[in-house]
Amino acid sequence: MSVRTQSSEEPAETVHRAGFACFVGRPNAGKSTLTNALVGQKVAITSNRPQTTRHTVRGIVHREDAQLILVDTPGLHKPRTLLGERLNDVVRTTWAEVDVIGFCLPANEKLGPGDRFIAKELAGIKKTPKIAIVTKTDLVDSKTLAEQLIAVDQLGKELGITWAEIVPVSATANQQVGLLADLLTPMLPEGPALYPEGDLTDEPEQVMVAELIREAALEGVRDELPHSIAVVVEEMLPREDRPADKPLLDIHANVYIERPSQKGIIIGPKGKRLKDVGIKSRKQIEALLGTPVFLDLHVKVAKDWQRDPKQLRRLGF
Repeated sequence: MSVRTQSSEEPAETVHRAGFACFVGRPNAGKSTLTNALVGQKVAITSNRPQTTRHTVRGIVHREDAQLILVDTPGLHKPRTLLGERLNDVVRTTWAEVDVIGFCLPANEKLGPGDRFIAKELAGIKKTPKIAIVTKTDLVDSKTLAEQLIAVDQLGKELGITWAEIVPVSATANQQVGLLADLLTPMLPEGPALYPEGDLTDEPEQVMVAELIREAALEGVRDELPHSIAVVVEEMLPREDRPADKPLLDIHANVYIERPSQKGIIIGPKGKRLKDVGIKSRKQIEALLGTPVFLDLHVKVAKDWQRDPKQLRRLGF
């Protein structure tokens, strides 16, 4: 078993490569945080609640020798709702189209049925190279980490997966993140950059704005709400009659929940929670878009939207 750490010197290559990598793993395995660390900026929403990524957010890593486009898929899981089934289909379609797959397994949790479920699916994808990424290494001591690396190696052997690499990383402590990019690069096809320099993601701005609002809305909500929140940005328009040096962008967005009883949780006593969500997300949106924003948020009920195909379509799934 070869586990990579930052010592081995690779010979310099002059060819340019460009291609797609995707991170898979069960919910809350650290995929979005890793995407953000590699890109060096926030493109995927992160939350300590599992199952928060719903859109395929692509982060773009620009290097002199390569352009690595990261596709962040929803966590694969045993579906209980129509939304769950659609998310799983998104994952499988994505796997079939990328150049390399990174399987994220947190160092601080023993391998479980969820990891095995994903590994079995991966074993069926023969051609695509697979890297095992042991995440959250800052949360464990070296003995626990060594045990996890051995367990990951064993899992591959058991299911007939040959890991191209096994890499321990910590995205939050920025340990071995650069090394991971170095290891992913040679697995990409040779070719010119696919996106202009400076682009960090190809998600439409409206989708990213909606995700930032949803991330703020998820902060500190009680456990019953994580999957019940969807955000739709109805419109983003520059405010008319503003001087050129003082632009203002009006954003009107709806936060949808599934039941009337959830409305109070989101709005909070005297509207305080919703106001906090607005303040927090507005700062992030202004940083993303580079312009002052007026954010108008409304909470609406879309009854049982996770189970209703018509509503799923309307909410962008």
